[in-house]
Amino acid sequence: MVAGNGLLVPILGFASSVAFIYMTLGDLRLYFAEPQLGFVEKNGTQFMVDGKAFYVNGWNSYWLMDQAVEEFSRPRVRAMLQAGARMGLTVCRTWAFNDGGYNALQLSLGTIDERVFKGLDRVIAEARHQGIRLILCLVNNLHAYGGKGQYVQWALEQGAASSSSNDSFFSDPFIRSHFKNYMKTILTRRNSLTGIKYKDDPTIFAWEIMNEPRCKSDPSGDTLQGWIKEMAEFVKSIDNKHLLSVGNEGFYGPTTPEKFDRNPGDWASSLGVDFIRNNMISAIDFASVHAYPDNWQVVYFDNWFPEPSPEKKLNYLAKWVKSHIEDGDTMLQKPVLFTEFGISTQQEGFEPTQRDAFYSTIYDIIYKSAKRRRSGAGAMAWQFLAGGMNEYGDAFAIVPWEWPSTYSLIIKQSCRLRAIRQDKGLVDSDSSSICS
Repeated sequence: MVAGNGLLVPILGFASSVAFIYMTLGDLRLYFAEPQLGFVEKNGTQFMVDGKAFYVNGWNSYWLMDQAVEEFSRPRVRAMLQAGARMGLTVCRTWAFNDGGYNALQLSLGTIDERVFKGLDRVIAEARHQGIRLILCLVNNLHAYGGKGQYVQWALEQGAASSSSNDSFFSDPFIRSHFKNYMKTILTRRNSLTGIKYKDDPTIFAWEIMNEPRCKSDPSGDTLQGWIKEMAEFVKSIDNKHLLSVGNEGFYGPTTPEKFDRNPGDWASSLGVDFIRNNMISAIDFASVHAYPDNWQVVYFDNWFPEPSPEKKLNYLAKWVKSHIEDGDTMLQKPVLFTEFGISTQQEGFEPTQRDAFYSTIYDIIYKSAKRRRSGAGAMAWQFLAGGMNEYGDAFAIVPWEWPSTYSLIIKQSCRLRAIRQDKGLVDSDSSSICS
């Protein structure tokens, strides 16, 4: 037996070693032949890449880092990014934070879990390989994944908080200092898979300071305005290669009372946010807007649009989108990116055709804006899931390939925007398979 298997044993041993290395470091194999991406820049009201206008057809999958931490869930990350690339999508927005709780990136103030950080490394590396750019959001206004309330709680536990109000996140010097330290940690991270520092990686489309900032304790907007300016200038002092956005929802505030009638309700002008004023800050490169003309009561208990008629909701949606594009063209003179839009599947009488009409309304307005070289720079659906992820879903989530008509609309928009980028009626060759 020994003589007969003498050669086989070392061969099997060598093969086992190779297999172990492949399984342990296997994903590194991807990053030797990834697509070459250029940094996205801004020229007036346009995003630019390699001297050509760049338009965003994108989506949200906030959960990518969380799912990239553990081996059993990592295939979902690759599946989602591959699916995005197959649909011709160009940008994905996701969280670069998880403050406290399960798979927390920040375990406590200033304490980072390297295991989870490597999960974010993996998300960026995989996106790079798939040719997808990322908008990375740095903190949440909401309680999900920690948010500003977790920072306040940590400060209270250390006896360092000036107030127990969650809005003290914006004003407390101790908390502001720790949030800056967190942002610096993210920006200067060297990816353990690619070796590229985040601040030097063109895979990152932009940084977003906060998801849906609100400071209701100061409806004048002064507190939030000062915080945005301080944090934006801090980010730019470390990273001047990437674009930067506030992350707000688009509500008009005290400096533009003539626009209050465009808000979804009277409540929207008293949240301490001010779309025009916030985005006039010089360190902010583009404006973000969210669009939910359903009753957005799932999180905030805000009534975006109480009228039950689907037609009237679509009319309001069109006015909301066009109003902000007009702002980008005139007052802001910056790109406007609709970083979240969604329609609830839990509304009474919902039919998939309503979602298609909703998507088509936004897509058509963006396409017409892009053809005219106006500031409507793109739109990003909230939210897409891979299969078997119901626990990460909400009233707006879909697995796009499970809805053929919606899937076709998404691809059609990708092809239309890419055709404009090429400045001719044909798209570039890397999208010919979906745009033929």
